[in-house]
Amino acid sequence: MKTRAVRLYGKKDLRLEEFDLPSIKENEILAKVVTDSLCMSSYKASSQGTEHKRIPGDVAENPIIIGHEFAGELLEVGSKWEHRFKAGDKFSIQPALYYENGPVGILSAPGYSYRYIGGDATYVVIPNEVMEQDCLLTYTGEGYYPASLAEPLSCVIGAMHANYHTTPGSYAHKMEIVEGGKMAILAGVGPMGLAAINYVLHREDRKPSLMVVTDMDQARLDRASSIYTVEFAASRGIDLRYINTGVMEDPVKELKAISGDSGYDDVFVFAPVKPVVEQGDAILAFDGCLNFFAGPSDPKFSAMFNFYNVHYAYTHIVGTSGGNNDDMVEALDIMGKGLDPAGLITHIGGLNAVADATNNLPHIPGGKKLIYTHIDMPLTPISDFAHLGETNEFFKELAAICSRHKGLWSVEAETFLLANTGLLM
Repeated sequence: MKTRAVRLYGKKDLRLEEFDLPSIKENEILAKVVTDSLCMSSYKASSQGTEHKRIPGDVAENPIIIGHEFAGELLEVGSKWEHRFKAGDKFSIQPALYYENGPVGILSAPGYSYRYIGGDATYVVIPNEVMEQDCLLTYTGEGYYPASLAEPLSCVIGAMHANYHTTPGSYAHKMEIVEGGKMAILAGVGPMGLAAINYVLHREDRKPSLMVVTDMDQARLDRASSIYTVEFAASRGIDLRYINTGVMEDPVKELKAISGDSGYDDVFVFAPVKPVVEQGDAILAFDGCLNFFAGPSDPKFSAMFNFYNVHYAYTHIVGTSGGNNDDMVEALDIMGKGLDPAGLITHIGGLNAVADATNNLPHIPGGKKLIYTHIDMPLTPISDFAHLGETNEFFKELAAICSRHKGLWSVEAETFLLANTGLLM
């Protein structure tokens, strides 16, 4: 079977190509990809090429398919896996395999390391190790885009689970955020910050009493507050505050004042920016945990940390990169119970938009860029649909659908897009 895919050959060398997939083996699965959500990690992979830990050293001769936040439909299941999967199943994938016999060892991952599987493709061959590691997950919800966004949601779920606190008088650590505690999400209205807010608001088992979300972009704060409202948070027992630290004379002092001067039990840093990290450290409460979520591109990135407080106030830091299988399962489950990740999405595009968008991702404003791999469409902000609809019936209808959903993407919009792609020509 032929596939169209965006392949990485080296630093910033992404190419949209058509080529033949090999016939599947008895331990492999042929799948159709429908959606892929572009991730900053793919930008880093493209920017670093073979210097990236997940990219094989021979990509110039054996290019890999980029993209790891994808969903679609299984088409043909090898005999080894017929007892667990069937043609027609919708799927999502946990890309962090931790499979020591993969192309680049333990860090091998679809979207980074494989010739025939990645999210920015029309059809892929899912290798045996994905199923062996329980990383192929069936999705029974509506639409496809939620399953694509299960992977980024799993990353913030993993971060929440990775935070820990101490037990006075012992060396035992209590994992998780503090129930009923005070939480701060710094630089928190980008795509992953929005995913964190959404998750915290929908958790049933554990939540803070206060959640402060900061940024220096008022427009982004306003958008976040219109999607994840303080009223809804209050109905969940959470005092949610959106704070623009850019207009504060002394952000640390004022943020601590919001906490009642006690500081925050759980602080999440969503931007690899030295002053933001140091601000997070400065607002930690006694036994506070700072989660450095945003991975920097600079291997020498560093920031100051108050080690007096480490010793006397038990403050500490963790870092997480991606979620595990349990986090993916939880992400899919919580979406099935009402969490809609559409608020993360600000742009829609086709496979032809992937290479340029991936290589320029930090410079494209907005949230998640969602790709439909079987169409050609420029990367288009949802906010532009209405204007484009003045001269184009396709975008006019998409704009009307999004308007019915508070300006957000939706299963209704996705269904219309997939059924009417001919109108794009």
